[in-house]
Amino acid sequence: MDAKERYFWDLTGHLVVPNVLTADEVKVANESIDYYTQEILKREGTEDQPGQPNIHENTVVRTSNKHPYFLEMPEPYSEPFREMLVHPQIVKRLNEMCGMGFRLDHGPELIGHVKGVEGLRLHGSGDRHKPYVAYTNQNGQMYCGGVTVTWQLADVNEGDGGFVAVPGSHKSKYFMPEDVKYFKSDMDLMVQPAMKAGDVLFFMDGAQTHGTLPWQASHQRRSILYKYTGRTATRQGPAEEVAPPEIYWDEAIIEGMTPEALAVMWGPYANYHEELPMLGVDEGGRVQTEEPVDSHNIWSDRRG
Repeated sequence: MDAKERYFWDLTGHLVVPNVLTADEVKVANESIDYYTQEILKREGTEDQPGQPNIHENTVVRTSNKHPYFLEMPEPYSEPFREMLVHPQIVKRLNEMCGMGFRLDHGPELIGHVKGVEGLRLHGSGDRHKPYVAYTNQNGQMYCGGVTVTWQLADVNEGDGGFVAVPGSHKSKYFMPEDVKYFKSDMDLMVQPAMKAGDVLFFMDGAQTHGTLPWQASHQRRSILYKYTGRTATRQGPAEEVAPPEIYWDEAIIEGMTPEALAVMWGPYANYHEELPMLGVDEGGRVQTEEPVDSHNIWSDRRG
């Protein structure tokens, strides 16, 4: 990263790098997506939905971010996506953004919206605080636990919709107002970057407030998202599957344990929901399990 990129990234929470892919590379990647659209829809169980047109550019596609379809395609279709995974323009920036030893946590994910597809509310900005994706800068070294790299395979013009962010929100000290979160008011804070096919968007996934505006363009949105983390962060992927105590530890170790003991035997992963038990201490000084906590609402009482 040069001085301008470093300053912009630290200040805003996102960065667009133009012309990372050539026109020919964009064409090859889009051909791979076209060829596999029906396979993708089949795996998602949506290919036979009533009213779903069997035309690639008119079909709404969003693949699971937990399963890397594009990395497991047979050659030559997987080649452009494997090259994106460790593209030199990505590696040298992630080494500064996430630190040496960064890893792919989940993805790649295709977002292929067509005109009229609804957006997704604003989220992130450390609301609630998530140390595994938070941004810090200490002693001149920046570190972000979660960085999404979004490859643009179609133009995104001003007003087209798609990715939108609140610059600087990764450093916010206050909760996001509810009317801003749901696009009832933008307070003149939101930015929807204009990008060309071949450009790459980096953003602080979880630290920066971001979301998706409804897609307004006549052409299909085509964005491929790779979710990177620092070496020790475990947001999704296999970590979620192996985290339960009976899987993470040898069964002989946990045999006969109390529910309270089992609560601290879960393996590490960050995006837990209601299944992770919590511990508390009652008035008599006894440790006890409490109701499972939804990670999205764990700090709701602090909002008042």
